[in-house]
Amino acid sequence: MNKLFVIITLLLFNCNSSAQKQKKDSSKDFEITKTEAQWRAQLTNLEYHVLREAGTERPFSSPFNNNKKEGIYACKACNTPLFKSEHKYNSGSGWPSFDREIEGNVAFSTDKDLGYTRTEEHCATCGGHLGHVFNDGPKDTTGKRHCINGIALTFIPKA
Repeated sequence: MNKLFVIITLLLFNCNSSAQKQKKDSSKDFEITKTEAQWRAQLTNLEYHVLREAGTERPFSSPFNNNKKEGIYACKACNTPLFKSEHKYNSGSGWPSFDREIEGNVAFSTDKDLGYTRTEEHCATCGGHLGHVFNDGPKDTTGKRHCINGIALTFIPKA
């Protein structure tokens, strides 16, 4: 009887669900898909690192931190409009920050790479990594801080 109890206990504590082993699904079907070689040919090394490998640019390194012009911030990889300049604000974080996205153009996933759960943002068209969204944004608007890698963006000035 003791052997049976030990065997059942071992089975229960050693079984891992597939959810526990799950990594980020980079094979999700996006409207725009390219091979690694195609992305590397299109993007600089840093753009590739951020957009395709979920890297992070150095804080305070983006020229978009101080951009006060009116326009649209689009995905550097595919030009999908992601954020409006009217929703940009200075969060002091060192990365361009917005209190909301252009709905439907940004996709979200769960990121546990640092040992805690964060909401990761991707371009909904090509899957490029943009940054993360946090609940410490302006309380007078959405309360959200979309903390975005400037290298993942291109700016389209208002005509």
